[in-house]
Amino acid sequence: MSVDQESRYRQLPSGLFSWIEQALLILIPICGIIFILDLPLALFGFSLQSQQYLGLFLGLVMALLFISMPSTKGAARERVPWYDALLAGLSVITGVYVLILYPSLQITISMVTPFEMLIGATTLVLVLEATRRATGLFLVVIILGFVVYMRFGYLLPGAFGAPEFGWPDVINGLFLGTSAMYGVALRVGAVVVFSFILFAQALFATGGAKFLFELAESLMGRYRGGPAKVSIVASSLLGMLSGSAVANVAGTGVITIPLMKRTGYSAEYACAIEAVSSTGGQIAPPVMGATAFVIASFLGMDYGEIALAAIVPASLYYLSVFMQVDLRARKDNLKGLAREELPSFTKTVRGGWLYLVPFTVLVYALLVMRLRPETSSLYALTALLGLLLLTGAKLDVRMVIEILMKTSRAIMEVIAITAAVGLVIGVASYTGLGFSFSNIIKELAGGSLFLLLILCAAASIILGMGVPALVSYIFLAVLVAPALVEVGVLPLSAHLFIFYFGILSFVTPPVCLATYTACAIGKGDLMRTALQAVQLAAAGFVVPFIFVYNPSLLLVGSRAMIFVAILTTLVAVFAISLTMEGYFLVHLSWLKRALFMISAIGLILSGLWWLQVLAAFLFAGLIAWEIFASMRPQRVSL
Repeated sequence: MSVDQESRYRQLPSGLFSWIEQALLILIPICGIIFILDLPLALFGFSLQSQQYLGLFLGLVMALLFISMPSTKGAARERVPWYDALLAGLSVITGVYVLILYPSLQITISMVTPFEMLIGATTLVLVLEATRRATGLFLVVIILGFVVYMRFGYLLPGAFGAPEFGWPDVINGLFLGTSAMYGVALRVGAVVVFSFILFAQALFATGGAKFLFELAESLMGRYRGGPAKVSIVASSLLGMLSGSAVANVAGTGVITIPLMKRTGYSAEYACAIEAVSSTGGQIAPPVMGATAFVIASFLGMDYGEIALAAIVPASLYYLSVFMQVDLRARKDNLKGLAREELPSFTKTVRGGWLYLVPFTVLVYALLVMRLRPETSSLYALTALLGLLLLTGAKLDVRMVIEILMKTSRAIMEVIAITAAVGLVIGVASYTGLGFSFSNIIKELAGGSLFLLLILCAAASIILGMGVPALVSYIFLAVLVAPALVEVGVLPLSAHLFIFYFGILSFVTPPVCLATYTACAIGKGDLMRTALQAVQLAAAGFVVPFIFVYNPSLLLVGSRAMIFVAILTTLVAVFAISLTMEGYFLVHLSWLKRALFMISAIGLILSGLWWLQVLAAFLFAGLIAWEIFASMRPQRVSL
């Protein structure tokens, strides 16, 4: 996703296709709301199957995508070529076909007619072409590889061998199978992600994003290194809603990065802070970029359990970033912003308190009432719009239409990608590829859990490079997570482990999209920024290993175990932050940094309590020495 997102779309003059485009932009969210509220049942006494809705929704979204998004950079941007009009028409036809005939097609799924083969193959091609336009060729090549594997995998020897499928079985299974194109991935995209994007767009359009940013400024701006701390808070708040680390960097970085540079941070450090903070929004409850709902679907758990489990790891991630930023500001004597440059906290809250109510409604509906995510987000949206009307804020038909249209724009890529990723899930389900891949990883690990975790972390970062967080997680859940679960890792720990490392691919070189975007804004050197980002995100690379070995960090276990796990990890994260930054009250020598890292390692080894005690004494001794050294600078330090 580029910083200038609008440049990707056609700018159509008034005419037939412009009217069709606008009609689709409005119709798509309305269809989503109708399905979530199940209005056909309430009004007419019948209910649609999930796949019927998904078929129509996918068809409409693909039609919009083909009309709005040129096939290549050099393709026409002021008109719709005949082939795009044809693809859009075929998309609507396939969507209506599934809407009307899916129940009868399921009954006769094993008896494939030539016409059904044609519709299925056409839909698969449309999905792949839509994905190519949305994300590029890379993901399409990967998905085609999976499809080819399903057809010819039986020819492979050993662990990678698969059952034999003919082309009719491949096409019909991937098209109509409940675990393939119209399965969990597309459902989450077209229902859950859609509902949260609708809520986020309403929040942004009515001034909510401005309020959140000013709230972060009023809270953090005056402290040392204030602009960096503003970036951390604002990016975390907006990142959990945006569903995209890259979009979050593009949205907030244009403000925070120049501000950080102006107050003394280097371009590389400013870009790294924005990239790491925006990426962390994907792991921050309650929304977690909507991926938490997919995790809940894979694990068969309540969403609230996922959100609660993710609170401590996400807090530790941001706390580590915050500590390093504060230490850097102290080391370089970077001041906060002048009070007159900052918005008043009281005035900010007084003017925007109503934006806090929808968040409260959302959290209450999700975690207390245990409502479905899509229903909870609509409750939050209703609360937002209701308060705006009651307070006399500007909210007219034009603004509502703008919200609907921006929602359709934002959901296009998600729907194309989740439909395509559904093909991967289908292939893995039909062929058993996930278990084969898991067995190979386990054999490479040779029975060592730590080595298995290293391999899974590396695979997660590699598979996560260049693809959206939701896609990354689904790939990993199918291919990597089973290896961890099979050796006894708690399923919740296993799935959060791969999710975290898939997210960290956004700041891990060589393919680090969040860092790329930040550098495009701040003009920082890419490699130096990437290395700085990895340093700032150090806790993110360590904490997942901790909660695999000690699930108490995910709030699993007794209160005493949870307390000890949080306390020891908190101290370990502090020690890691001191090691990364090389500064406490004075500059730290390499020997002291090594000793702090040793204390951190000892503290996170939960199975060896005596070693944790020794590590705690070592950490306390080092802190005491540094306090003493700062008070008596003439003393010789280590």
